[in-house]
Amino acid sequence: MSPLYLILYNVVSFLGWAYILYLTVQSLANQLPPKEFYSIVSTPLIYVQGMAALEVLHVLLRFVSSPLFSTFLQVLSRLGLVYITTHSVQSQAHWSLYLMVGSWALVEVPRYLFFALKEANKGGQVPYPVLWLRYSLFIVLYPTGITGELLQAWNYLPALKHTSLGAWYFVLFLMVLYIPGGPFMYSHMRGQRKRALAPRPGAASAPATLAGIEFPITDKATQERSTTVVSKEAFAAAIRSVDPEKAKKIEGEKNWRFKYQTYVLDHVKECARAEADGCVRIAHDGLDYLHNTFEFIRDGKTYKLKEAMNTFKGTFHTGVVKGTKPKPAKFEYTVPYKGKELKEKEILEQLSKWAKYGTIEPGAEAAIAAVVKNKEWLDLSDKYFVLLGAGSAMGPLLVLLSLGANVIAVDLNRPLIWKRLIGLAKDSCGSMIFPISKPQDECKDDDDLFASSGCNLFTQTPEISNWLQTVEPTKDLVVGGYAYLDGALHVKVALAMDAVMAGICEKRKSTQLAFLCTPTDAHMINEDAHKAAKANLANMPAWQKIFFYIGRRLSLRSNVIPPIKSNAGCTVHIVDGLVVAQGPNYALAKRMQHWRAIVARANGHAVSTNIAPSTATQSVVSNASFAAAYGGMHHFKPMEVMYQETSNAVMGAILIHDVCNPKAVAKPSTVLPHPLALFGGASFHGGVWRSGVTIDSMGNAAFLLYWAKELRAYLIGAAAGIVGLIAYPPHLWL
Repeated sequence: MSPLYLILYNVVSFLGWAYILYLTVQSLANQLPPKEFYSIVSTPLIYVQGMAALEVLHVLLRFVSSPLFSTFLQVLSRLGLVYITTHSVQSQAHWSLYLMVGSWALVEVPRYLFFALKEANKGGQVPYPVLWLRYSLFIVLYPTGITGELLQAWNYLPALKHTSLGAWYFVLFLMVLYIPGGPFMYSHMRGQRKRALAPRPGAASAPATLAGIEFPITDKATQERSTTVVSKEAFAAAIRSVDPEKAKKIEGEKNWRFKYQTYVLDHVKECARAEADGCVRIAHDGLDYLHNTFEFIRDGKTYKLKEAMNTFKGTFHTGVVKGTKPKPAKFEYTVPYKGKELKEKEILEQLSKWAKYGTIEPGAEAAIAAVVKNKEWLDLSDKYFVLLGAGSAMGPLLVLLSLGANVIAVDLNRPLIWKRLIGLAKDSCGSMIFPISKPQDECKDDDDLFASSGCNLFTQTPEISNWLQTVEPTKDLVVGGYAYLDGALHVKVALAMDAVMAGICEKRKSTQLAFLCTPTDAHMINEDAHKAAKANLANMPAWQKIFFYIGRRLSLRSNVIPPIKSNAGCTVHIVDGLVVAQGPNYALAKRMQHWRAIVARANGHAVSTNIAPSTATQSVVSNASFAAAYGGMHHFKPMEVMYQETSNAVMGAILIHDVCNPKAVAKPSTVLPHPLALFGGASFHGGVWRSGVTIDSMGNAAFLLYWAKELRAYLIGAAAGIVGLIAYPPHLWL
């Protein structure tokens, strides 16, 4: 959709609501009674609010990425109030008309101005006062608006008691829905405000305030550091040597925020078509662009990241703590699942159920089963694991410590973090090695130790790499990247980990890398998964078919992509697991890890990089929309969203398999049909690969199903109330 249309729509809506606000203020100043105010404002209100029905169409046609459910509810309720409720004499004469219309106008004027400016700026930044008003006025105006709406509806009820009993029931039912709907929408908007007003790296800042890894300046005139420009250029640089025309098309994309999914999927298809050398070159070129484009700022001086990694030679002292628990005579692997601790036989049975249902791939079943059966693999006391982002929710820290591993922990230099990490290490049979700013024996007490421990991946990237290149020099290291942050910070932390890994791999040739891939990405899949997705698409329940066939573009979308013929002579199948709402920064950060895995394996390093399931971690469920969508996904076969403790256990087992099994896909000695096959060796995707519809398209339906269940008590109560009203009609008591 042309941005010009959206700019025009938002400008017209802004002007319409500004006019309504003017009429409201003028009427209040002249102390006009509500009925006279209605005669003045009704016509523009009908047209301007009526035009908002187009917003549902905008979402359905994917012109914008707003949530369909909340957009539909808001537009429907407003249209009902404007076209039906306020036409009654009782509602027109009540003071709540001022409250409702005034609240709406005060919210909509900055909202439409915000959208108009954002479209005009091609998705870029909007002046902060407009941004603040857009995401702050609801704090007062949402409660006042709801109050006005409810009072308008209440005053409308008497007009219906002798004319339309069915309409009376319907209006009352809608009023009841405000009880659960109001708090939910208010909470949703608070979450939006928190994200929208969070500090962003794209803003122009005084160079002296910046330090460490930063996005490059993309506009010298404004000193803007645009994440959009860098993201596009990274994908263009990666593909340029293979297809210059596609690189040019990426650079020319004007709506990257909402169109990036197409280009990322196309990028994976190009990697699939390429021969092994071509695929490695694509990955190398993408990484090369990032390392030679991102800046590293220290003491007011700016370097390219690659230059900085070679310039600064500092390092850290080394701290060590030993676990106080004795190593058991033999280890036994357990998997927490739905309130139970699954042991050997139970784990194998559950793995079989997951594999048969399609929630995991046979490779994941085999890898975890091998770890359960080969108990000698469970003694990790001779293994050394570097965890970049040691305290990450999805990292394997607890699993490794429980099996006696030596964990080289890298995390932020904050005392509370290290109090927890060191405490976990001491309460285990493993050990922890960590960077510290001064010799450990100079720490006065534990509090001094916690305060001196840790480092900053953003600002001390070269020093972290230097330290890890020399720590435990006689041991083989498994270096895992687990740090995660939201938005543009995710790109920066992923690049910091990548720079550290590149340095270690260069100096220590036996280094093995480890990543957790996300299922919400584009991946090469096996033929069985492709056939299963096709079968699930054909056999989907009737209610899903209605969503699918009524509007293929508008709702559920097929998860079956035609096979790709690789130049290497093999047939490649692809899955589109990308979720547009996660954003292009997330896609770039995860793609960066794919590129490093491909390059490292081609250079002879073992790489454990397997798909982890969609997991209800705190960082995910803090977003109300994602939490609700996750809660309803089990209605789509074979989807299952895991809880954190289960994901940690199963992915920890797959990591152990990749480290201990000499025949694992992770080992460079294992011949692969294509470099992309590395990411599917033991995929615990949670059903994404074999679902008949894409995970992105099932979001709205899953959201609705979740809230239908959550609000069941309210809905049943409302239905019971209506039944009661039928038995005891309102004209007997109203």
